[in-house]
Amino acid sequence: MAGVRTVAAIGLALAVLALLGTDVTHMVAGAMAAMVGTFAIREKTVRGQALTLALGLPTALVAMTLGAVLHSLVVFGDMFFVALIFGAVYSRRFGDRGTALGLIGFQVYFVSLFVNASVDQLPLLFGTLAIAFACSAVARFALVPETPQRVLGRLRDAFRARLAQLVDAQTQLLDAPPGALDDVLDDLRRHTARLHETALMIQGRLEDGTRDDAAAALIQRRVADAEVAAERLGMLLLTARSAERADTLTLHLPGAPVPATGKLLRAEDESTALLRRDLGALRLMVARPAEANRGTAVAHVRNRLLGYRDEECIPPGTTLAVQDVFRGIGEAARSVLGLRLALDGPQDESDDSPATTRSREEFDAEDVSITSTEKDPETADEEDAAGLRRPTTRAAFQVAVGSALAIVGGEFLSEQRWYWAVLTCWVVFLNTASTGEIVVKGYRRLLGTVLGVVAGVALAGAVGHHTWLAFVLVLVCVFAMFFTAPLSYALMSFFVTAMLGLLYTLLNTYSLDVLVLRIEETALGAACGIIAAILVLPVRTDRRTDEQLATVLERLGDVVEGAVGQLSGGPAADLLDKARDLDTSLDELRAGTQPLTHPITPLRERRQTARYLVALLETSAYHARSLAATAELVPYSNRIGADPRLARAAQRIDHNIDVLIAHVNGTADTGRVESGASITAMLETDGLGMPAANTVTFRVLRHLQRLDEGITGLARPLGVPVGPRA
Repeated sequence: MAGVRTVAAIGLALAVLALLGTDVTHMVAGAMAAMVGTFAIREKTVRGQALTLALGLPTALVAMTLGAVLHSLVVFGDMFFVALIFGAVYSRRFGDRGTALGLIGFQVYFVSLFVNASVDQLPLLFGTLAIAFACSAVARFALVPETPQRVLGRLRDAFRARLAQLVDAQTQLLDAPPGALDDVLDDLRRHTARLHETALMIQGRLEDGTRDDAAAALIQRRVADAEVAAERLGMLLLTARSAERADTLTLHLPGAPVPATGKLLRAEDESTALLRRDLGALRLMVARPAEANRGTAVAHVRNRLLGYRDEECIPPGTTLAVQDVFRGIGEAARSVLGLRLALDGPQDESDDSPATTRSREEFDAEDVSITSTEKDPETADEEDAAGLRRPTTRAAFQVAVGSALAIVGGEFLSEQRWYWAVLTCWVVFLNTASTGEIVVKGYRRLLGTVLGVVAGVALAGAVGHHTWLAFVLVLVCVFAMFFTAPLSYALMSFFVTAMLGLLYTLLNTYSLDVLVLRIEETALGAACGIIAAILVLPVRTDRRTDEQLATVLERLGDVVEGAVGQLSGGPAADLLDKARDLDTSLDELRAGTQPLTHPITPLRERRQTARYLVALLETSAYHARSLAATAELVPYSNRIGADPRLARAAQRIDHNIDVLIAHVNGTADTGRVESGASITAMLETDGLGMPAANTVTFRVLRHLQRLDEGITGLARPLGVPVGPRA
């Protein structure tokens, strides 16, 4: 949508400028200004977007004026450019608006250099900028409007689509022959991760996109239930077709050993045919929410799936593992029903079976609990660092030093186009927090630029002197930039460079030498950025990832402690928010370890260790989310009761998390991770016996057991000693 909105703004600006008879140079300036005036603004509310856009125009006018005035004053112009870069990066500390205004100031000053702006051109350039920002406003608020409600609506549709894709992947797992299991598991991992990403995106939009806190909490609960139920169904299917219980790590670690294939499920078995049929019915419930609640046949399917929550409705003659899959389908169907009730409102109940009616009554009880619970005011998790320790301040100094080096080196390469080195130095620092991230981003930028130069040569030859064809291809490249940005920074850089080749063609300054110079300036800018990151207030990748790892462990401990406390009869806590905080910190750790897991990393063993650690934490987060989702049902469910024994069973988990945190933070060299009897064995010693395998209590114990194993597994790669309690 950002790509469509930006293309609409640029296209509208070009159309208006063409009708006014503007020359090609000013049309290029208008197109670039419309682009930055659209993509720089990331605020969530319409009012905030409008205010930032209104402030962005005078910021752009000032930047263009200074660029034209300082055009002939080389030394003063360079000094101001460095100061502008410092201010643009430092302004990120003031939130989305500060980030947007800093980006607009920098990019418009860059546009003035690109089109060789002079003082006598300023009146026409001012009009061009005004038209560009007006067209950006029209595109944002009229042609491709973006409101919190619309964004949340699209994310909700995306979640349903991702959930349907995950069910498809699970169906393939059901039928996959042993030789194709690797590829099917890769698909299953990918779709599970994408569903999780979409759930996190919904979480980030709930506050602004819903009418009140109760509605936001309801959607959050239903999304979390659906995510947990879907992932659990995948694990149950994997177990059913394996010779033994599958390890949760299999769904989170690419390249993990494929479980041994047992004889529990065969394509010709009746139970396999029933599972295939019911997975198709589940997908129908997910993908077609409007139709899935109308018609006797569809209601019959829904009632059958929800009936699997009752023991007597499970098809007889199947193994325990296959029975678990049917139960998992029933729980997934329940979560889909709850999701549909939260997103689409009340529905027809005339064809409900007793099982469906019971599920609706459970949802009604949960809804009452949600709407009657007020959230505590949010508090900051971490103190804002001061002085040079603040990330924005440190990055501002780093970028300023790197840009100064890039200006000096760039002018040795070219007195006219030195600013490309500065631009590269600028962009490699965006959204990076460690030296390793900057190195990887610089490498991707250079790779994309080299490939983009090749494409630029081909496009320039194809376009020739056809101005409007070049502008159309520019719009295609702009959309491709936005579309590929979340997927690959190298691909985005490819389209940026291809677009620049077209712009040079429009300005009649294209040549192969210019594009080769672009590669040289890009390499220089990336090198200057890396040098600045290493020498100026450096943040080592291992230190950064250690901080992120400690944060993940702390939030994992918060979720487990809160969930176990509530499951054992303690007071209610806002567990789903804690679980989402855990997921957010885990995503940050995953991004922070990219320099360690990137293919260019020479230390292969370290790369494998980083992947293993992240995968273990992802599996632990899954079990923590499952515990949190179950614990949230305790206060008002007649199927789930508190069990005080669970608090004692989780003491070892709490202790081990504390030991790992102390080791990562370097606050304690003593202490070891405790090992010993399993969680289930610890409960057996109290003489009350184990709960039945199909009960919620048994499921909770399984999650605790997996958590205990996962946390103990973290000790070895972190170098923490493991042993029985002294």
